[in-house]
Amino acid sequence: MSRQKLIKKIKKKNPSLNNKEIEEIINSFCETIEKGLKQGRKIELRGFGTFFTKKIKEKYNARNPSTKELIYVPEKNKVRFRPSRKLKNFINE
Repeated sequence: MSRQKLIKKIKKKNPSLNNKEIEEIINSFCETIEKGLKQGRKIELRGFGTFFTKKIKEKYNARNPSTKELIYVPEKNKVRFRPSRKLKNFINE
């Protein structure tokens, strides 16, 4: 779902809010999650799931699939999402 579709859906449920206010709410929500993840925190939304970062080890002998050349891949953090049991059950019904 795109950001604009999300804004339209929220607007249907809350007609008193205008599009600019809804967009500010969504931006604030996303920025808060980004800041928390950057600080290494877990972001838990009860009934939805948990966002967290996982450290990926560096690789000294990774291979570029197109050129078959050996390359070095540095250590990095990846964002992961673990859905809640409630969300899993809702999707699998």
